[in-house]
Amino acid sequence: MPLFATVVRSVASLLPGALLTGCVPAGPLSPVQAPPPPPRAVPVAPPILATSAAPRPKRSDEAPAALLNAVQALGAEFDGQVAISVRDIDRGWMVAWNGERAFPQQSVSKLWVAIAVFDAIDAKRLSLTTPVTVTRADLTVFHQPIRALVGANGYRTTVGALLQCALTRSDNTCNDVLLWKVGGPAAIRRMLADKGVRGVSFGPGERELQARTAGLTWRPEWAGGAGFLQARAALSPAARQKALNRYLADPYDGASANGITLGLSLLGQQKLLSPASTDRLLSIMLASKTGPLRLKSGLRPGWKLAHKTGTGQELGSLATGYNDVGLLTAPNGHRYAVAVLIASTRRPIPVRMQLMGDVTRAIIRATD
Repeated sequence: MPLFATVVRSVASLLPGALLTGCVPAGPLSPVQAPPPPPRAVPVAPPILATSAAPRPKRSDEAPAALLNAVQALGAEFDGQVAISVRDIDRGWMVAWNGERAFPQQSVSKLWVAIAVFDAIDAKRLSLTTPVTVTRADLTVFHQPIRALVGANGYRTTVGALLQCALTRSDNTCNDVLLWKVGGPAAIRRMLADKGVRGVSFGPGERELQARTAGLTWRPEWAGGAGFLQARAALSPAARQKALNRYLADPYDGASANGITLGLSLLGQQKLLSPASTDRLLSIMLASKTGPLRLKSGLRPGWKLAHKTGTGQELGSLATGYNDVGLLTAPNGHRYAVAVLIASTRRPIPVRMQLMGDVTRAIIRATD
């Protein structure tokens, strides 16, 4: 039976799910944090100089002061390493807290793979109906619902179905199969550079990324995850801690919050893909079943969020790479690119989700 319904169908409504995102489990130690830089509101044009003492009217290309204040407060008060970026796609202003530092992306990086796949579709190198056979050797680690369907002779599916699974359920195997279908990590890096998505890097693929983060070197016989989990459990806490600190200091899949909102803005402006492919990709992201209580928890009626989550490994009480990014659309069609990245924190999941929902609420209050 097919893995998922066709990617092209219209997403009119969706039932909230409670699935965990792609890269999970198991970690204590939080690296020393430098204080984040002050938040910035970046206008697209220099301010007009006042010619009298009378207050000048608010320019439409300036960030709302209320949003700047809210982002500053949310970033400063959160107990952990956090970055926040909000970019008005249609007017160009940006508000950011700690927005230039590279943080772990984890499954947020599936967005760039999807863009590369749709770019190949636009170039007629692939199509949504291109057949693909997923084998047991393709299996990765952590969250991979497709694993149950992959038998001794593999599982026959399509590029479109893999896209749906990778983005809406954050399936690591589906994403890795697509990654190698478009040429591997080097091809994604070239695509990001060619399309002007600055501030975003791309890691070595799911298996290598998770192995390095844990302090291991990937072995092919670990495909499926059990062998990897056993090898990780055999490591000493000190070895795990050292490897995780190294990853947090210089993430193999690092991206800045500002870089991510730049990429999302270019996507929304149809500067990365054709209009048809842009619409298809955003429709899939609107249907995402992951992270219903992250950024989406702050939505008001009429507002929509096409998003992608990411969740990293944990060590004891330390959580890493807890993220949500997306395109937020107001009832009047105005759009905002949003990224909230938590590199590391010991705060529980409800507190992390509250922060993300508060960012969405702050945007809506300041712009509605």
